[in-house]
Amino acid sequence: MTLKLVQKVAVITGGSTGIGLAMAKRFVREGAKVYITGRRQTELDAAVSAIGGAAEGMRVDSTDQSQLQQLFDHIRDRHGKLDVLVANAGGGTMLPLGQITAEHFDDTFSRNVKGTLFTVQTALPLLGNGSSVILTGSTAGSSGTEAFSVYGASKAAVRAFARNWILDLKGRGIRINTLSPGPIKTPGLVELVGNDPSQQQGFLDHLASLIPMGRVGDPDEIAKAAVFLASDDSSFVNGIELFVDGGIQQI
Repeated sequence: MTLKLVQKVAVITGGSTGIGLAMAKRFVREGAKVYITGRRQTELDAAVSAIGGAAEGMRVDSTDQSQLQQLFDHIRDRHGKLDVLVANAGGGTMLPLGQITAEHFDDTFSRNVKGTLFTVQTALPLLGNGSSVILTGSTAGSSGTEAFSVYGASKAAVRAFARNWILDLKGRGIRINTLSPGPIKTPGLVELVGNDPSQQQGFLDHLASLIPMGRVGDPDEIAKAAVFLASDDSSFVNGIELFVDGGIQQI
């Protein structure tokens, strides 16, 4: 079997849990040298241990430009290049209109929009011809979800970044695509309804009932799609939004 990411250097922000962790595992299996970032050292160390192989963790808050600069300076010093960048760090919580606070808005947009923008911009000097940038979007960015408007708006902004940046970078050979998961069984998803296991399962069952495939997704299913976008198999794929969602966005 031919490995798809041999000799590629990859960064996955927010790689210590959920979809980011699944991507890191899959990238390493495909031959990449992978750097993951996270804000909590304990979780970061556990993730590196779980990934194994050519993985390294760096404690980075993607909303902090100085920490981002340190990350990419480290990669420049070690490798002199970056082949794959996955701007995955982010998150959100649920609040309906009428209860949204400035703190809620600022936190969500800082993590999902500001963090994505400055992660990509800071990495630009390391990205060369043939490199791939993957922005983690969401089906919430193009459909409505009760009490999730701020998160949805932030992911719509991420989608807009890809459309515009491929024009800013025209001629540089850098591809930028958005990978938008539907409901995926991750800690970040189930914790939206609290920590009670029965509530979490009820939430997953409800989401599954909305999806044409009749189930929620697994993080590795997103990771496999990310491998495609990261690899030379997608060499003429640029600016798209790839939904990996069991069909929910198509109905």
